[in-house]
Amino acid sequence: MKLVSDKRFPVGASGYLMKGAELAELELALKTVARGERYLTPAVVKYAIDAYREKAEGPVGPLAKLSMRQREILQLVAEGHTTKDIAQRLNVSVKTVETHRAQLMEHSTFTMCPGSSLSRSVLG
Repeated sequence: MKLVSDKRFPVGASGYLMKGAELAELELALKTVARGERYLTPAVVKYAIDAYREKAEGPVGPLAKLSMRQREILQLVAEGHTTKDIAQRLNVSVKTVETHRAQLMEHSTFTMCPGSSLSRSVLG
């Protein structure tokens, strides 16, 4: 079994544990792998399932309510880009970006200030 601490599941790995896993979880993982099964720590199972579903079905959860362009703009805002910068990157007008940002604000509890992080990412 490969024990790794990065965010990717290595090809060929039989199990995955978080770096700070408890001894009891390590023992469970070793027994599971010894039986020829795979082990994935419960701490990352939700993220693995969500990533799989998003790849297969498109976004899940709060992001499912957003259009592709809104998700794109939300990502750029989260990275700290200004409205003007986003418009240039996406080859759209500043007004278009402002419209998408306004729509995001109407359907969410985001704080979208340039240069700051999003306060919450729960859509209402």
